[in-house]
Amino acid sequence: MVMVHTTESVGPNFECEVLRSAQDDMHFVMSLSRVIEALLFSAQKPLSVREIATAIKGAEDDPAAARPNEFSRVRETEVAAALEQLKIEYIEQHRAFQLMEKAEGWQLATDPQYAQWVRQLFPAPKPARLSAPALETLAIIAYRQPITRADVEAVRGVNIDGVLQTLIERGLVKITGRSEIPGRPLLYETTQFFLDHFGLRSLEELPNVEELRKQNLPVARPVAGIGNAGGPESPTPATAPES
Repeated sequence: MVMVHTTESVGPNFECEVLRSAQDDMHFVMSLSRVIEALLFSAQKPLSVREIATAIKGAEDDPAAARPNEFSRVRETEVAAALEQLKIEYIEQHRAFQLMEKAEGWQLATDPQYAQWVRQLFPAPKPARLSAPALETLAIIAYRQPITRADVEAVRGVNIDGVLQTLIERGLVKITGRSEIPGRPLLYETTQFFLDHFGLRSLEELPNVEELRKQNLPVARPVAGIGNAGGPESPTPATAPES
């Protein structure tokens, strides 16, 4: 028996349904993108995918809503896809702003190439730039955290009291606890602001982070008779103050 394939079962109606379904899917994605865009525009902080999805679903219970919430069952994967679509859309359209993924989530931000004009709206004096010694100290802490002050000084060869205090005051470094070595000196590590300031989502995005963490760096030698678990850290021997 010879089988004859016909198009009777796949006629114009079927093609219209397929086309309508594809258009509905595109409409859903595009509309979801616009909702997400509105949330990002209104937010005062970065929003995670979960926070965005929760906000979208929460509109179901809004008594002031003018229309049913068609996104009440939106999934986080759909939100993530819409975010990527928005990011590409802004780049292709050469918009003056961009969608950035930070450590805490997604946020709309002005394109850096327009910074000289945007700064005119914020005439407050700019904070002083970090000095070379401060940047070097910050790098050591970032790659070897948590780390004691004495171990940083062992690498740098100078006293870092003033530099370390500056980094703490600028919100880039914080005290995270005490070491278990004799004397229990304070441990320091970078902050969330450090990641935001340098545009990093996590410490793993630091250049050559794994390679540098494996390098053997000098460590402070314990000094007999120094160290009180409850008192302040003692100066590291054989170091000179930072000039």
